[in-house]
Amino acid sequence: MLKLAKPNIRQLSREELDAYFKEMGEKAFRAKQVYEWIWTKQALRFEDMTNLSKELRTKLAESFSLPALTEDLSQHSSDGTVKSRFRTVDGHLVEGVLIPTDDRKTACVSSQIGCSLSCKFCATGYMDRKRNLEFDEIFDEVVLINKQSEAVYGKKLTNIVFMGMGEPLLNYKNVLKAIEKISSPDGLGMSPRRITVSTAGVAKMIKQLGDDQVRFKLALSLHAATDAKRHEIMPINDTNDIQSLVEALNYFYQKTGNEITFEYILFKDFNDSLEDAAELVKLYRRVPADLINIIEYNPIDLALFEKPDEDKTMQFMQYLEKHRVNVRLRRSRGKDIDAACGQLANK
Repeated sequence: MLKLAKPNIRQLSREELDAYFKEMGEKAFRAKQVYEWIWTKQALRFEDMTNLSKELRTKLAESFSLPALTEDLSQHSSDGTVKSRFRTVDGHLVEGVLIPTDDRKTACVSSQIGCSLSCKFCATGYMDRKRNLEFDEIFDEVVLINKQSEAVYGKKLTNIVFMGMGEPLLNYKNVLKAIEKISSPDGLGMSPRRITVSTAGVAKMIKQLGDDQVRFKLALSLHAATDAKRHEIMPINDTNDIQSLVEALNYFYQKTGNEITFEYILFKDFNDSLEDAAELVKLYRRVPADLINIIEYNPIDLALFEKPDEDKTMQFMQYLEKHRVNVRLRRSRGKDIDAACGQLANK
């Protein structure tokens, strides 16, 4: 948790802001103005709130903090991808990525500083988890990447994926509150249908998403279709095996009807055989998944995995298609700046 000397004003609800201004003897509309500055206009300093008196701005600054992410460094890939390193008010670093295509501008955002899951193929998994990001810090990531999209491409973000650093469902409350602000008309006004939360598989929290009737899409980072193989590369499978995930995903779908995607990275001579493809087809039939995203592996310094050759990848894809699986090959973006899937590590 982020520790601050003064309360974070963005942690106050609208009702709490109303009560604060009433206690100060200020007119009720001042609370509305401040709320708009924080969420609709995304002000990062009290002095930017220009329709408030200087005296009131000083009082706010004395009573509250307004911590915000700042852009520390950006790198531009040859394919147009932009990776940014953001700095938190307490000095931690976290990465986010702008992924442009002809018809989409997608923000890939992080939910934690580091990660505790230790997936063997992911650079973030080799880092320690420092802390969860607060919901307003996640909101800031989206705001800053949206500004990049407008500056570089002249277009606002169309999509958001929680596929950056950390496990979103282990920062459940902050992720859901951030999405609430991102999709609120008072915030960024983005449709939750354009937001995808990706999880390594926390069965209990997938069910909680169903109970909470969320409206965003869900992606499961599967990467192996049997417990034996998944256990080798994803320690979380020890406590969240495939059967528990199948039950959780079916429960989520029954409660929400929302789109479910499987993410499957191909690793050479590990999970890329036709036998692996057959196991994946079986699993696909047990869950109302809309799509399997086959992802190109992106090498990292700390792991020995390799990407299969193009022929092997095509054979795998063709097997799935032959068995009536809706499958898509997701080509890597931003590999030359370590911005591709699994490469985020504050390099």
